[in-house]
Amino acid sequence: MKDSSATAVTAPLGVDPVCGMTVDLDHPKGGKIVYQGVEYGFCSPRCKARFEAEPHKFLVPKQPPPEAPPGTEWTCPMHPEIVRSEPGSCPICGMALEPLGVSLDERNPELDDMSRRFKVSLVFTVPVFLLGMSEILPGMPVQHAFGSLMPWIQLVLATPVVLWAGWPLFDRGWASIVNRSLNMFTLIALGTGVAYAFSVVATVAPGLLPDAMRNHGVVPVYFEPAAFIVSLVLLGQVLELRARARTRGALQALLGLTPKTARRIGTAGDEQDVPLAEVQRGDLLRVRPGEKVPVDGVVTAGASSVDESMVTGEPVPVHKESGSKVTGATVNGTGSLVVRAERVGEATLLAQIVRMVAEAQRSRAPIQRLADKVAGWFVPAVLAVAAVTFAGWLLAGPEPRFAHALVNAVAVLIIACPCALGLATPMSIMVGTGRGAGAGVLIRNAEALETLEKVDTLLVDKTGTLTEGKPRLVNAEAFAGFAADEVLRLAASLERASEHPLAQAVVKAALERGLALAEATDFASATGSGVSGKVDDRLVWVGSPRHLETARVPVAGARERAEELRAEGETALFVAIDGRLAGLLGLADPIKSTAPDALRQLREDGVRVAMITGDSRTTAQAVARKLGIEEVHAEVLPAQKGEVVARLRAEGRVVAMAGDGINDAPALAAADVGIAMGSGTDVAMESAGITLVKGDLRGIARARRLSRATLRNIRQNLFWAFAYNVIGVPIAAGVLYPAFGVLLSPMVASAAMSFSSVSVIANALRLRRVEI
Repeated sequence: MKDSSATAVTAPLGVDPVCGMTVDLDHPKGGKIVYQGVEYGFCSPRCKARFEAEPHKFLVPKQPPPEAPPGTEWTCPMHPEIVRSEPGSCPICGMALEPLGVSLDERNPELDDMSRRFKVSLVFTVPVFLLGMSEILPGMPVQHAFGSLMPWIQLVLATPVVLWAGWPLFDRGWASIVNRSLNMFTLIALGTGVAYAFSVVATVAPGLLPDAMRNHGVVPVYFEPAAFIVSLVLLGQVLELRARARTRGALQALLGLTPKTARRIGTAGDEQDVPLAEVQRGDLLRVRPGEKVPVDGVVTAGASSVDESMVTGEPVPVHKESGSKVTGATVNGTGSLVVRAERVGEATLLAQIVRMVAEAQRSRAPIQRLADKVAGWFVPAVLAVAAVTFAGWLLAGPEPRFAHALVNAVAVLIIACPCALGLATPMSIMVGTGRGAGAGVLIRNAEALETLEKVDTLLVDKTGTLTEGKPRLVNAEAFAGFAADEVLRLAASLERASEHPLAQAVVKAALERGLALAEATDFASATGSGVSGKVDDRLVWVGSPRHLETARVPVAGARERAEELRAEGETALFVAIDGRLAGLLGLADPIKSTAPDALRQLREDGVRVAMITGDSRTTAQAVARKLGIEEVHAEVLPAQKGEVVARLRAEGRVVAMAGDGINDAPALAAADVGIAMGSGTDVAMESAGITLVKGDLRGIARARRLSRATLRNIRQNLFWAFAYNVIGVPIAAGVLYPAFGVLLSPMVASAAMSFSSVSVIANALRLRRVEI
């Protein structure tokens, strides 16, 4: 392969430079090439051969247009693997690309261009249409006035419509042939191109055409349908682009909630309003009554009620006081708050919500595979039907045979638009995930949304999911030779190095009792078991009996008392000091007030609920009895939670796992659907397919209702897209003509084609109002 003078590469590693498809370089279907020190993979041997023949053609540097902010990337809603640095059209389906990210000031150059072209086309199409009508209605004054000049006048008027206004349609049609990915623009370009080209020849050089093509000695022209089809397709593109923009409305509405400024408190106590971008982590911010909280943070002073409905979907304001966490974009009530900024910019919950939902909108649901399979053979099949239609009318149709053959073949090409079929799933996913975000249910990917409808078993972690996750110390008991306060002080000094909720509860209780904590050294943590280390030169162990037994500390004498605490719903922590059992700490974690109602809704919905926890069986059973849960998996180590999920799936169950901690991440990833509590850790949320912003289990019931509504909407779209083509193509081919004398005009076919795409999007937009 010859070298090239290209100096820039637009395709990053892992992207086919010819068609833009994402390629797994470890297993490329079309092979690999190392060119100018860069490794390229290809989706097919044809793409590889084209690159080898003309590498410079595919390595032309591309610059983002002035309308696009630096760094903006564009993708196709039907083929998210296509990513470009500038707006344009998808090389696979020809659809207009849309920005990957979301911003409040979203200019749409594609919509502006299509709108401009449609308006210009309309100016020329209307007179062409009126002139065409004059030919249908002999005797009209215009027919007598222009006579033989009529075809020339139509040529002059139709040419700007077809060649300028309709140029993007032909450009995409040609690209579909070059990329060997036939799509709707292939059919549109072929249909209008044939009608226009034939009409030009019939006007400029009619003598080149045989007499069989003449009607009463005159060769008919089809400038009117060519111009009319282009205008209707452009109108359909404008309506579609506007409707697609509306599907991003939920995310833009979320972004619009963020205030533009924050009132920062200086080191000297002075206050000033600063742009939100200047707020740094650790800054103290004043949130006055009625103002929006600017960033995620912790209240350090003041008390108020905060309306969090914009991110949680819950209308009841939440009381906040010193130590309470607040979320950016929520609305403060009547009190004044001082907030210490903890998460700013892209790290805020709102920014994460927008990012997760945007990613989900670009993901593909398994149900999309059906549409993908159909699209693979659809356009070639339509071309074959059009060819058969043309031949059938030409050989066996009534006079003028050629005119009937051409018109009906063009009608078949125009009406058989696969765009509605391709849009059926992505549009519903986009709107459905946006609707979920507004209700505090974040869908990470479309597969999770689809699978959730089929879930029959919900595995729920106890701490932080069924319970508040904020345990408190209710018992501190010491054994012979130790004092209760000393046991608590040493345990709290050690636990201060741990982030576990139980550890924080021990520390809080010690501080509330005025105990002076010491520094711990040689700290070690055994996940799911306990901690150990040195405090004041004394070796301290805190955790489960199993944890202490690894240090050869006998615990048999305290097991009976620990069992009594567990029977009351408390978690018992064993404390050992210098190799001797020193005491027991009993901690209680209150059940969430919303948990009973959430579980009731899920049971009524046919979901089997089971609890999983690393806590003791006695404590777990006590909580389960209060909630009416019959299936309990207790004393399960974090590594074993994934095994429980795998065992349930092996039994044929479709399992959803709900949890909030780092130790839940393996199980969340192993489940058919992982559901993370938004009040939990980032690791849990990254491992889950669905996140409940407020950590309220009732969100699972809402998510299931959303899943059903979205899948129902997708099935409706697919049905009508299939039905439209099954009915439309035969009618366009002329099957009704022998019995009823009915033929479908290409202009009517064009209107029906545009309507089909817009109707699919309109149906998807109904999800914005669905009750969940």
